[in-house]
Amino acid sequence: QVQLVESGGGLVQAGGSLSVSCAASGTINSINVMGWYRQAPGKQRELVAEVGRGGNTNYADSVKGRFTISRDNAKNTVYLQMNSLKPEDTAVYYCNAQGISAWGEYKTELWGQGTQVTVSS
Repeated sequence: QVQLVESGGGLVQAGGSLSVSCAASGTINSINVMGWYRQAPGKQRELVAEVGRGGNTNYADSVKGRFTISRDNAKNTVYLQMNSLKPEDTAVYYCNAQGISAWGEYKTELWGQGTQVTVSS
């Protein structure tokens, strides 16, 4: 069964950097889009960044120039490097994968369990 396993995150001071990664486990043939969403307390979940299988990327305006998303198709892993972090970046960050073709199954969308990123002022 395909699952998304996240790692990274934690606590950092404003202006600092953190990275998170997410690996898809299982016998996977391909994943169309991988990305990161975040949800702050009392707010809706929002897209942070996503990357297609061919490497095309899409970023939320609020993180452009500060965050970098990348993926390793051979490892079915997506990475998010977060620089110049601000207190408003504090949220639970969720890994997302869309269009997952795996041995014996196809999944339209999967979510990771979430990892906390806290930026102190």
